[in-house]
Amino acid sequence: MRPENHVVSKWFGNIAARTAGWVGSAWAFFLALASVVLWGFLGPYYHYSDTWQLVINTATTVITFLIVFLIQNTQNRDARALHLKLDEVIRALRGAHNEMIDIEKLSDAELHELAKRYERLRRAYELKHNNKKPA
Repeated sequence: MRPENHVVSKWFGNIAARTAGWVGSAWAFFLALASVVLWGFLGPYYHYSDTWQLVINTATTVITFLIVFLIQNTQNRDARALHLKLDEVIRALRGAHNEMIDIEKLSDAELHELAKRYERLRRAYELKHNNKKPA
C-alpha cells in the first residue's frame, strides 16, 4: 500500500468508526426522530407540498447512502479483526485443526462441505453420547 493510501485509509477508518459509533447511539436516534417529527409538524405550514416531501426524501436518501459505506467499513474491519483473533486461538490450541485458519476465504461450496463434515461429527458424538446413557 502506498503511503498516501495508508493515510487516507487510516483517516477513513477513523471517521467510519467514530461515525458508526455515533449513529448507533441513543442521541442519534432521538435526533433523527426529532427531525422527522419537526418535518411532520411543518407539513401544514408548507401545505404538504412536493418540496416539503422532497426535503425528507432527499435528506434521508443522501444520509443513508453515505452512512452505508461508513458502517460497512466498520463491519469489515471488525470481521477481519475477529477472524484474526480466531485464527490465533486455533493456532494456539493443541487439538485444534489448523486447516480452519482463514476458512472465511473458502468458496461457498467449500464452506458448505465443511459444515456438513462438522454436522456429521456432531451427530456421531450425539449417537456415542446417547448410547452411554442408562435406559
